[in-house]
Amino acid sequence: MNTTEQSSNYQNLQDMSVTEILTCINHEDKLVPYAVAEHIDAIGRLVDGIVGRMRQGGRVFYVGAGTSGRLGVLDASEIPPTYGVKDKFIGLIAGGDKAIRNAVESAEDNAEQGWNDILKYNPVPEDVVVGVAASGRTPYVIGAVRKARESGLLTGCIACNSGTELGSAAEIPIEVVVGPEFVTGSTRMKSGTAQKLVLNMISTAVMIRLGHVRGNSMVDMQLTNHKLVGRGARMIMDETGIKDYGIAEKLLLKYGSVRKAVSAYIDGSEDED
Repeated sequence: MNTTEQSSNYQNLQDMSVTEILTCINHEDKLVPYAVAEHIDAIGRLVDGIVGRMRQGGRVFYVGAGTSGRLGVLDASEIPPTYGVKDKFIGLIAGGDKAIRNAVESAEDNAEQGWNDILKYNPVPEDVVVGVAASGRTPYVIGAVRKARESGLLTGCIACNSGTELGSAAEIPIEVVVGPEFVTGSTRMKSGTAQKLVLNMISTAVMIRLGHVRGNSMVDMQLTNHKLVGRGARMIMDETGIKDYGIAEKLLLKYGSVRKAVSAYIDGSEDED
């Protein structure tokens, strides 16, 4: 039996107090980062592969179903506002976008559909496909990864069982075994947390390596609300030594990004009033 399907280490959950439930969930959650840490090398190899291919114009496709698919879509959707990079991370979920909110029955069982969904984006060998499936046995995901690898794309996966069919299909498998879930088989819990951590690591490391972070700041973030404008203005003040918030904000709004505003100021094309 797969670890993700093993019986919970806790019994009679209905008899627990709220404090007991929360304490036990928290205890199990604490185990997840340690399980992820065991796979730093594999995650690093995947990051290096992605960076190399993105420098040649490649993209990353996250392919998943259910919770795994939603996590991939979430990570991909946060790249443009956070780093100002569009159409480089693409999240695909079995059943299409409507499956983000509502389950689409049997969509994950179609072994051809995952690759068919990727084909809509005209994949090239410089692209990367990362299959995300806690069980490691989802046909939609396995089929996509297998066809991608056959087509010359770099492939990786994030699963939460060891020795999975998905892991065998991928060139760089990341199989983070977090143990039985608090509620038996509920992989949206520890497994989902592990997948989210790994996805965060992959996309963040890639964006840093590609130059979208300066110092420790998101210098290419989109200015989509007042909070982010304020954050950007403070970044400019830190980078340039400008003391007046209003001047920093004016620079930011004129140039549209922290990077461009700082460069203009440092190059001397903009002077502090």
